Amino acid sequence: MAGTMITTTRPSLLASLDRFAIALSGVCVVHCIATSVLVALMSTVGGMLLNPLIHEIGLILAIVLGAVALGRGVVDHGYVMPLAIGSLGLGIMMGAMTLPHDTGAGETIWTVVGVGLLAFGHDLNRRATH
Repeated sequence: MAGTMITTTRPSLLASLDRFAIALSGVCVVHCIATSVLVALMSTVGGMLLNPLIHEIGLILAIVLGAVALGRGVVDHGYVMPLAIGSLGLGIMMGAMTLPHDTGAGETIWTVVGVGLLAFGHDLNRRATH
């Protein structure tokens, strides 16, 4: 059949995991920047936003979504680069959690770098899939 193109796509649930993970990365960036600004402006609110539980739950979500979406992407399209970049981002995010919260913007900067790399990995994964 001339002119007929056959394409395969991931099921919509798996395809939307990358979009959800990118959105979660954006929420994380907003959270990190907003926390830094709010701590500087209102230290009483900062204590609540700097609760380690928020960061731990966020990191667990990022690891689970990264493992499922990026790992599934390698199986579907065979490209390892999105997984490698996303894993680097997760590693930087994990490392940032070991930095003290009260010594300036170091933790925030490293977290934003990690989240950006993770989102970039998910974007590469989404593009390779489509």
